[in-house]
Amino acid sequence: MKISRVGVVGAGTMGRGIAQALVRHGYTAVLYDSEPAAFESARAKISAGLGREVAKGACSEAEKQAAESRLNAARELSNLAASDFIIEAVPENFDVKAGVFRSLDPICGAETIFASNTSSISITRLARLTRRPQLMAGMHFFNPVPAMKLVEVVAGLETAEAAVECVEKLAVSLGKTPIRVKDSPGFVSNRLLMPMINEAVYTLMEGVSDAKGVDGVMKLGMNHPMGPLELADLIGLDVCLETMRVLYQGFSDSKYRPCPLLERMVNAGRLGRKTGRGFYEYPKPAA
Repeated sequence: MKISRVGVVGAGTMGRGIAQALVRHGYTAVLYDSEPAAFESARAKISAGLGREVAKGACSEAEKQAAESRLNAARELSNLAASDFIIEAVPENFDVKAGVFRSLDPICGAETIFASNTSSISITRLARLTRRPQLMAGMHFFNPVPAMKLVEVVAGLETAEAAVECVEKLAVSLGKTPIRVKDSPGFVSNRLLMPMINEAVYTLMEGVSDAKGVDGVMKLGMNHPMGPLELADLIGLDVCLETMRVLYQGFSDSKYRPCPLLERMVNAGRLGRKTGRGFYEYPKPAA
Protein backbone atom coordinates (compact mmCIF):
# COMPACT_ATOMS: atom_id res chain seq x y z
CA MET A 1 0.00 0.00 0.00
CA LYS A 2 1.37 3.41 -1.00
CA ILE A 3 1.06 6.07 1.69
CA SER A 4 1.33 9.74 0.79
CA ARG A 5 -1.41 11.51 2.78
CA VAL A 6 -1.54 10.92 6.53
CA GLY A 7 -4.20 12.26 8.86
CA VAL A 8 -3.19 13.15 12.41
CA VAL A 9 -5.87 13.61 15.07
CA GLY A 10 -4.77 15.82 17.95
CA ALA A 11 -2.51 18.87 17.67
CA GLY A 12 -0.96 18.63 21.12
CA THR A 13 2.65 17.80 21.91
CA MET A 14 2.59 14.34 20.35
CA GLY A 15 0.31 15.13 17.41
CA ARG A 16 2.31 18.12 16.23
CA GLY A 17 5.56 16.16 16.72
CA ILE A 18 4.20 13.34 14.55
CA ALA A 19 3.03 15.86 11.94
CA GLN A 20 6.47 17.49 11.91
CA ALA A 21 8.16 14.13 11.33
CA LEU A 22 5.72 13.34 8.52
CA VAL A 23 6.15 16.58 6.56
CA ARG A 24 9.91 16.53 7.12
CA HIS A 25 10.06 13.14 5.38
CA GLY A 26 7.93 13.99 2.38
CA TYR A 27 4.39 13.10 3.49
CA THR A 28 1.37 15.36 3.34
CA ALA A 29 0.07 15.67 6.89
CA VAL A 30 -3.52 16.73 7.57
CA LEU A 31 -3.75 17.81 11.20
CA TYR A 32 -7.07 17.95 13.05
CA ASP A 33 -7.86 19.14 16.56
CA SER A 34 -11.23 19.78 18.19
CA GLU A 35 -9.92 23.16 19.38
CA PRO A 36 -9.86 25.49 16.32
CA ALA A 37 -6.92 27.56 17.60
CA ALA A 38 -4.75 24.49 18.17
CA PHE A 39 -3.70 24.17 14.53
CA GLU A 40 -2.12 27.62 14.30
CA SER A 41 -0.24 27.01 17.55
CA ALA A 42 0.95 23.66 16.21
CA ARG A 43 1.96 25.21 12.88
CA ALA A 44 4.10 27.81 14.65
CA LYS A 45 5.80 25.18 16.81
CA ILE A 46 6.41 22.89 13.84
CA SER A 47 7.94 25.80 11.94
CA ALA A 48 10.17 26.55 14.92
CA GLY A 49 11.18 22.90 15.13
CA LEU A 50 12.09 22.80 11.46
CA GLY A 51 13.96 26.07 11.95
CA ARG A 52 16.15 24.41 14.56
CA GLU A 53 17.00 21.72 12.03
CA VAL A 54 18.08 24.41 9.56
CA ALA A 55 20.22 26.03 12.24
CA LYS A 56 21.93 22.69 12.93
CA GLY A 57 22.51 22.09 9.21
CA ALA A 58 20.19 19.07 9.17
CA CYS A 59 18.08 20.57 6.38
CA SER A 60 18.11 23.61 4.09
CA GLU A 61 15.77 26.59 4.20
CA ALA A 62 14.20 25.36 0.94
CA GLU A 63 13.55 21.94 2.48
CA LYS A 64 12.01 23.62 5.52
CA GLN A 65 9.64 25.64 3.35
CA ALA A 66 8.72 22.56 1.32
CA ALA A 67 7.96 20.64 4.52
CA GLU A 68 5.78 23.46 5.83
CA SER A 69 3.83 23.48 2.57
CA ARG A 70 2.90 19.84 3.16
CA LEU A 71 1.18 20.63 6.47
CA ASN A 72 -2.57 21.11 6.10
CA ALA A 73 -5.34 21.93 8.55
CA ALA A 74 -8.47 19.82 8.87
CA ARG A 75 -11.31 21.99 10.11
CA GLU A 76 -13.60 18.99 10.49
CA LEU A 77 -12.80 15.36 11.23
CA SER A 78 -14.44 14.53 7.89
CA ASN A 79 -11.55 16.33 6.15
CA LEU A 80 -9.43 13.28 6.99
CA ALA A 81 -11.61 10.95 4.93
CA ALA A 82 -9.20 10.90 1.96
CA SER A 83 -6.19 9.92 4.09
CA ASP A 84 -4.26 6.74 3.30
CA PHE A 85 -3.31 6.33 6.94
CA ILE A 86 -4.56 7.98 10.14
CA ILE A 87 -2.68 8.37 13.42
CA GLU A 88 -4.69 9.25 16.52
CA ALA A 89 -2.79 11.29 19.12
CA VAL A 90 -5.46 12.56 21.52
CA PRO A 91 -5.21 12.37 25.36
CA GLU A 92 -4.55 8.99 26.97
CA ASN A 93 -8.17 8.25 27.79
CA PHE A 94 -10.09 5.29 26.38
CA ASP A 95 -13.41 7.10 25.91
CA VAL A 96 -11.77 10.01 24.06
CA LYS A 97 -9.85 7.70 21.75
CA ALA A 98 -12.91 5.51 21.22
CA GLY A 99 -14.91 8.55 20.12
CA VAL A 100 -12.29 9.40 17.50
CA PHE A 101 -12.30 5.94 15.94
CA ARG A 102 -16.08 5.60 16.04
CA SER A 103 -16.33 8.88 14.12
CA LEU A 104 -13.58 8.07 11.61
CA ASP A 105 -14.61 4.52 10.75
CA PRO A 106 -17.72 5.24 8.63
CA ILE A 107 -16.17 8.15 6.70
CA CYS A 108 -12.80 6.67 5.73
CA GLY A 109 -11.98 4.37 2.83
CA ALA A 110 -12.12 0.63 3.40
CA GLU A 111 -8.33 0.34 3.02
CA THR A 112 -7.37 3.23 5.34
CA ILE A 113 -5.17 2.01 8.19
CA PHE A 114 -5.87 3.35 11.68
CA ALA A 115 -3.07 3.69 14.22
CA SER A 116 -3.27 4.84 17.82
CA ASN A 117 -0.40 6.62 19.54
CA THR A 118 -1.63 5.18 22.83
CA SER A 119 1.06 4.47 25.39
CA SER A 120 -0.92 1.89 27.36
CA ILE A 121 -4.48 1.24 26.14
CA SER A 122 -5.44 -2.05 24.49
CA ILE A 123 -5.42 -1.93 20.68
CA THR A 124 -7.75 -4.94 20.58
CA ARG A 125 -10.29 -3.05 22.68
CA LEU A 126 -10.11 0.04 20.44
CA ALA A 127 -10.18 -1.99 17.23
CA ARG A 128 -13.41 -3.79 18.10
CA LEU A 129 -15.21 -0.42 17.99
CA THR A 130 -14.55 -0.25 14.24
CA ARG A 131 -15.44 -2.35 11.22
CA ARG A 132 -11.74 -2.70 10.34
CA PRO A 133 -10.03 -4.43 13.31
CA GLN A 134 -7.64 -6.06 10.84
CA LEU A 135 -6.41 -2.58 9.84
CA MET A 136 -5.91 -1.21 13.36
CA ALA A 137 -2.56 -1.10 15.15
CA GLY A 138 -0.67 0.75 17.83
CA MET A 139 2.04 3.20 16.77
CA HIS A 140 3.51 4.55 20.00
CA PHE A 141 5.90 7.43 19.38
CA PHE A 142 8.06 8.99 22.09
CA ASN A 143 8.47 12.62 23.11
CA PRO A 144 10.00 14.64 21.51
CA VAL A 145 8.89 12.84 18.36
CA PRO A 146 11.33 14.48 15.89
CA ALA A 147 14.31 13.38 18.01
CA MET A 148 13.32 10.05 19.56
CA LYS A 149 14.05 6.98 17.43
CA LEU A 150 11.76 4.37 18.97
CA VAL A 151 8.24 3.48 17.84
CA GLU A 152 6.48 0.65 19.65
CA VAL A 153 4.33 -1.21 17.11
CA VAL A 154 1.39 -3.04 18.63
CA ALA A 155 -0.81 -5.61 16.90
CA GLY A 156 -4.28 -6.26 18.30
CA LEU A 157 -5.78 -9.72 18.33
CA GLU A 158 -7.34 -9.18 14.88
CA THR A 159 -4.64 -6.98 13.29
CA ALA A 160 -3.47 -8.34 9.93
CA GLU A 161 0.24 -8.93 9.39
CA ALA A 162 0.14 -6.72 6.30
CA ALA A 163 -1.12 -3.80 8.40
CA VAL A 164 1.63 -4.29 10.98
CA GLU A 165 4.24 -4.34 8.22
CA CYS A 166 2.77 -1.13 6.77
CA VAL A 167 3.08 0.58 10.16
CA GLU A 168 6.67 -0.60 10.46
CA LYS A 169 7.56 0.68 6.97
CA LEU A 170 6.05 4.06 7.76
CA ALA A 171 8.06 4.25 10.98
CA VAL A 172 11.29 3.38 9.15
CA SER A 173 10.57 6.01 6.48
CA LEU A 174 10.39 8.59 9.29
CA GLY A 175 13.85 7.63 10.50
CA LYS A 176 12.48 5.60 13.42
CA THR A 177 13.23 2.11 14.69
CA PRO A 178 10.03 0.07 15.09
CA ILE A 179 9.95 -2.61 17.77
CA ARG A 180 7.01 -5.00 17.92
CA VAL A 181 5.39 -5.52 21.31
CA LYS A 182 2.35 -7.48 22.43
CA ASP A 183 -0.99 -5.87 23.18
CA SER A 184 -0.46 -5.91 26.93
CA PRO A 185 -1.21 -3.04 29.37
CA GLY A 186 1.55 -0.44 29.09
CA PHE A 187 3.27 -2.52 26.39
CA VAL A 188 7.01 -2.65 27.27
CA SER A 189 7.95 1.01 27.67
CA ASN A 190 5.34 2.11 30.17
CA ARG A 191 5.15 -1.20 31.98
CA LEU A 192 8.76 -0.49 32.98
CA LEU A 193 8.84 3.31 33.07
CA MET A 194 5.62 4.27 34.82
CA PRO A 195 6.07 2.06 37.91
CA MET A 196 9.52 3.66 38.32
CA ILE A 197 7.98 7.14 38.14
CA ASN A 198 5.17 6.09 40.48
CA GLU A 199 7.69 4.73 42.99
CA ALA A 200 9.68 7.96 42.76
CA VAL A 201 6.49 9.85 43.69
CA TYR A 202 5.95 7.50 46.66
CA THR A 203 9.55 8.14 47.73
CA LEU A 204 8.90 11.88 47.61
CA MET A 205 5.57 11.56 49.43
CA GLU A 206 7.18 9.52 52.22
CA GLY A 207 9.89 12.15 52.70
CA VAL A 208 12.81 9.88 51.82
CA SER A 209 14.27 12.82 49.87
CA ASP A 210 13.10 15.95 48.11
CA ALA A 211 12.42 16.10 44.35
CA LYS A 212 15.96 17.19 43.48
CA GLY A 213 17.38 14.45 45.66
CA VAL A 214 15.25 11.70 44.08
CA ASP A 215 16.15 12.88 40.59
CA GLY A 216 19.79 13.42 41.49
CA VAL A 217 20.21 9.82 42.67
CA MET A 218 18.88 8.48 39.37
CA LYS A 219 20.94 10.87 37.24
CA LEU A 220 24.22 10.58 39.11
CA GLY A 221 23.93 7.00 40.33
CA MET A 222 22.11 5.33 37.43
CA ASN A 223 23.33 7.63 34.64
CA HIS A 224 19.78 8.58 33.61
CA PRO A 225 19.77 11.77 31.51
CA MET A 226 16.67 12.97 33.36
CA GLY A 227 15.31 12.09 36.78
CA PRO A 228 11.94 10.32 37.09
CA LEU A 229 10.15 13.35 38.55
CA GLU A 230 11.57 15.66 35.87
CA LEU A 231 10.48 13.12 33.28
CA ALA A 232 6.99 12.94 34.78
CA ASP A 233 6.72 16.72 34.43
CA LEU A 234 7.78 16.45 30.79
CA ILE A 235 5.33 13.65 30.00
CA GLY A 236 2.47 15.23 31.95
CA LEU A 237 1.33 14.04 35.35
CA ASP A 238 -2.17 13.42 34.02
CA VAL A 239 -0.74 11.05 31.40
CA CYS A 240 1.31 9.26 34.07
CA LEU A 241 -1.77 8.85 36.24
CA GLU A 242 -3.96 7.53 33.41
CA THR A 243 -1.24 5.04 32.43
CA MET A 244 -0.89 3.80 36.01
CA ARG A 245 -4.67 3.34 36.15
CA VAL A 246 -4.54 1.25 32.96
CA LEU A 247 -1.79 -0.92 34.46
CA TYR A 248 -3.64 -1.26 37.79
CA GLN A 249 -6.91 -2.21 36.10
CA GLY A 250 -5.22 -4.44 33.51
CA PHE A 251 -3.19 -6.54 35.93
CA SER A 252 -5.26 -6.19 39.17
CA ASP A 253 -1.93 -6.02 40.98
CA SER A 254 -1.38 -3.62 43.90
CA LYS A 255 2.15 -2.85 42.75
CA TYR A 256 0.60 -0.70 40.01
CA ARG A 257 -1.61 1.34 42.39
CA PRO A 258 -1.19 5.05 41.54
CA CYS A 259 0.54 7.03 44.28
CA PRO A 260 -1.95 9.22 46.20
CA LEU A 261 0.37 12.22 45.80
CA LEU A 262 0.26 11.80 42.02
CA GLU A 263 -3.55 11.78 42.14
CA ARG A 264 -3.64 14.88 44.36
CA MET A 265 -1.32 16.81 42.06
CA VAL A 266 -3.43 15.99 39.01
CA ASN A 267 -6.58 16.99 40.89
CA ALA A 268 -4.90 20.31 41.72
CA GLY A 269 -4.06 20.93 38.06
CA ARG A 270 -0.32 20.59 38.63
CA LEU A 271 0.37 18.61 35.47
CA GLY A 272 4.02 19.50 34.83
CA ARG A 273 5.56 21.61 32.09
CA LYS A 274 2.30 22.11 30.21
CA THR A 275 0.71 23.95 33.15
CA GLY A 276 3.87 25.58 34.47
CA ARG A 277 3.94 23.57 37.68
CA GLY A 278 4.44 19.93 38.60
CA PHE A 279 7.20 18.60 40.81
CA TYR A 280 9.10 21.68 39.64
CA GLU A 281 8.05 25.11 38.42
CA TYR A 282 8.41 26.28 34.80
CA PRO A 283 7.71 29.41 32.80
CA LYS A 284 3.96 29.73 32.35
CA PRO A 285 2.97 28.22 28.97
CA ALA A 286 1.26 30.45 26.43
CA ALA A 287 -2.54 30.33 26.53
